[in-house]
Amino acid sequence: MHHENQNEHVPVLLEAVLQYLDPKNGDSYLDLTAGYGGHAGAVLERTNAPQRATLVDRDSNAIAALQPFAKTGATVRHSDFLTASQELAAAGERFDIILADLGLSSPHLNTPSRGFAFGSSGPLDMRMDQRQSLTAATIVNTYPVAELERIIRQYGEEPRARTIAQAIAQARPLDSTQALADVIRSVMPRGSKIHPATKAFQGLRIAVNDELELLKASLPLWMNLLAPGGRLGVISFHSLEDRLVKQAFAERAGERYDADLRLLTKRPITADRNELVFNPRARSAKLRAAVKK
Repeated sequence: MHHENQNEHVPVLLEAVLQYLDPKNGDSYLDLTAGYGGHAGAVLERTNAPQRATLVDRDSNAIAALQPFAKTGATVRHSDFLTASQELAAAGERFDIILADLGLSSPHLNTPSRGFAFGSSGPLDMRMDQRQSLTAATIVNTYPVAELERIIRQYGEEPRARTIAQAIAQARPLDSTQALADVIRSVMPRGSKIHPATKAFQGLRIAVNDELELLKASLPLWMNLLAPGGRLGVISFHSLEDRLVKQAFAERAGERYDADLRLLTKRPITADRNELVFNPRARSAKLRAAVKK
């Protein structure tokens, strides 16, 4: 058993975030995926400067949960992190601490109506921003088999993508996460440690929310939004995200004369055994951090 319930989100790698981003009294703070405020609450306890905090999320439920921070003076923005980053950069803003936790929150996964999980049946939705029109149902039921295969192979890193895409196309229309998971399970070998639909669902979620393109475009902006001495932390949950973060950091750090970042983490920081006991979803989390010279 772990300590989460449907409405509780345990922030991953919290101690590592506090260690590497080292919040100090008066620091300005930008949380680009503020979610339910787990990291933000801990950081703001140390900065003691809510009026210098900007909390961003594209999920309307998260925005509602962040309102107590707004009442203490923080700025809460209902936006995807790329749009928010572009607007903040255009306004000339700079921050001492920037954090992006790229994972899903527990309420996403535990609320069947959001369509992210296959443990209980829900609509094929998977939108982080409920204002957008593209859903998983659109992709599953209308995309050509070749495009479906590309999404599942490239974003889900699923070697059996072609078999899965063909099975989905033959079973159309599909109207629930359970129906989709059942179709995928029917063509997958038995005996895997993870659910046979895990990778395909990851691929669909990334496609619905354009996650990798948003991250790729945002990383240079985040580095530019750092004040001198400012610390940036990014928590990723699969190799595609981590690779983008690692590459972006490497391009701006190192011994070159024009390097403007110094790595705080030579290797990504992962959850220790103690954290995994009460928060098993942290098992795939990786934190990379850097400081602006």
